[in-house]
Amino acid sequence: MVKRSVSFLTKFLAIVLIVSMLLGGAVAYAASTKTYSSAPEIYQLVRDGYNGGEKGPISVVKGTLKSGWSSKTVYLVTLSGTELVFNQSTEAITDLLSGFNLQSPYYRNVVSVITKNIPRGANLVLAGHSLGGMIAQQVSADASIKANYNVLNVVCFGSPLLAAGFREGTIRRLGDVSDPVPYLSGNLFVTPLRAVLGLNREDGHYYLTPITAHNSSYSRADLWGKYDVTGTKYGSAKLTLDLSTRTFYPCPFILW
Repeated sequence: MVKRSVSFLTKFLAIVLIVSMLLGGAVAYAASTKTYSSAPEIYQLVRDGYNGGEKGPISVVKGTLKSGWSSKTVYLVTLSGTELVFNQSTEAITDLLSGFNLQSPYYRNVVSVITKNIPRGANLVLAGHSLGGMIAQQVSADASIKANYNVLNVVCFGSPLLAAGFREGTIRRLGDVSDPVPYLSGNLFVTPLRAVLGLNREDGHYYLTPITAHNSSYSRADLWGKYDVTGTKYGSAKLTLDLSTRTFYPCPFILW
């Protein structure tokens, strides 16, 4: 009788241990994944690149993009904007170069990060704020990127139009009506209608505080929550990311 009790107890504890391990693994996996459904959530990921150069302005994370019945494995590449950091190509010179659709170290660094860390043939979603959105558009028009990857979507927060007519993927530019930056590029004079009419605008009532509009508007769910993760107004696309795969990369101005 005692042997049977011990045997039963042993089996019971073994089952409890196995179930605990399985549940523990499930929780760990669930904790590393997160589903995003709106543009402001993507903007928050982009803003992680403003880290004073500790991690870098470029990040790559693997996930799944779902829209309707479609489900695709993608790599989200986020690019933050202007930030004055020693030997980081996110300064005023890069702003000027990008504004006239010229190559910069930031642009070349992003192309290098993609080609070295994302398998060829993969689907890309690019998202950037300000300068980062300009770089995202340039990258989507890059010949080597278009030849080796599938750029599905480019989401730009407070960024002017760049590389019009050469970009791959669906481009969505979001701009607060009080944010002047979405108009600050050479394309405003070359293709003014596309530069202005191609901007999805919402009024955050920032009035005479354009800098606040540029930096704070896009995180507001009450203003931009109607835009999905691809920047589509009233869209339904969702992005599930495996955050354990997220990696940040530096963007040196000078390679030592």
